[in-house]
Amino acid sequence: MHTSTSKPILSFWQLWNMSFGFFGIQFGFALQNANTSRIFSTLGANPDDLSLFWLAAPVTGLLVQPIIGYLSDNTWHPTWGRRRPFFFVGALLASIALFLMPNSSALWMAVAVLWLMDGAINVSMEPFRAFVGDKLGPSQQTAGFAMQTFFIGWGAVIASLLPTIFADYLHVSNVPVNGAIPDTVRYSFYSGGAIYMLAVLWTVLTAKETPPDDLEAFRAEQRRTKGMAFALREIMGGFTRMPATMLQLAAVQFFTWIALFAMWIYTTSAIGENVFGTVDAQSAAYQEAGNRVGVMFAVYSGVSALAAFILPIFARYTSRKFVHMSCLVIGGVSLFSLYAIHDVNLLYVPMIGVGIAWASILTMPYAILAGALPAKRMGYYMGVFNFFIVIPQIVSGLLLGFVTKHLFAGHTVQTVMLGGVCMIVAGVLTLIVRDNAVPVGQ
Repeated sequence: MHTSTSKPILSFWQLWNMSFGFFGIQFGFALQNANTSRIFSTLGANPDDLSLFWLAAPVTGLLVQPIIGYLSDNTWHPTWGRRRPFFFVGALLASIALFLMPNSSALWMAVAVLWLMDGAINVSMEPFRAFVGDKLGPSQQTAGFAMQTFFIGWGAVIASLLPTIFADYLHVSNVPVNGAIPDTVRYSFYSGGAIYMLAVLWTVLTAKETPPDDLEAFRAEQRRTKGMAFALREIMGGFTRMPATMLQLAAVQFFTWIALFAMWIYTTSAIGENVFGTVDAQSAAYQEAGNRVGVMFAVYSGVSALAAFILPIFARYTSRKFVHMSCLVIGGVSLFSLYAIHDVNLLYVPMIGVGIAWASILTMPYAILAGALPAKRMGYYMGVFNFFIVIPQIVSGLLLGFVTKHLFAGHTVQTVMLGGVCMIVAGVLTLIVRDNAVPVGQ
């Protein structure tokens, strides 16, 4: 049985194998998201400067993803295929960075390793999005992105919980000694480095790629377009030919990712102050807040893993636009509500709403976009689409520290609330998006 684009219908386990590498990739991202601000603070970073140090994530994405997308579109190896060489190289470099990060003895070292880590994660991650477009026809693309979201969720659950597991069940020290990173965080990153590499290797070894329909024509095109100068012209020229759906989604992504960036950067200090009553990163209470934030992030990631398979069902009965709008509004209200919570046991309730939003953020925009892209440029445009993720993060990195210090008097919980408002705005903007895969009225 084949789809209308003659791509075979893949089995559940084939979808599983081609997506399993995302389990490892998200392990790296989740350890970074839940612990980087904690590491920076432990090494002496001022809370007002955290957003600037986090610029590594969006800037490396801005530089790396369109280039890797373009290169992977124009790669074919008889054994390795098109996307899998990039999966492997990125995973190897990211694993090395995960081993290095908790051994940083100074703030500048941690910031430098973050740049390496983010660049490497982007090398392995970007082709995974194009992989779905390569291997699946329109009828399975939403399911393909949902499977990725499932692994993203469970990878993040386990990775976010690791410091708490090491502290509470394996009795590893959670206290920084002489300003060093706690052993709980150190061992978590070591585990993450190994899991990242093994998970990506699973996909590299089990998921096969189909060669171009006309390999000789593909080789001729490779020779014609050889050279960095041509590549740069093509990469920059594509910005003037973006599909309208992509531009409409850009507005949604802009406010979505300001919200997420605010949450990732400031939740630890917000919970430290709002619930544990401390902003002292060297205190046991602050490190306990860091562990609690890991559990909070595990909750939203676990919810997203479950919601990943439910949202496509709702989308069939309503529309992908309606589902995405609803999920973003739920997530925004949930983030905003954190300011009212002072009881540790209630911290996880808003994370349910954030998890619902996160599941949709990782699934619906990509499913909508895949239906609007030319097949031969899938990797490139998926890379360009990442611009609309990293640009708002750069804006956040440059401005959120100023806003936190001068408008919110250093109270980072108010910055998290601002993130909630931005996510609600993103939900409303979803109404302007045209989904080419459905009738105009949906």
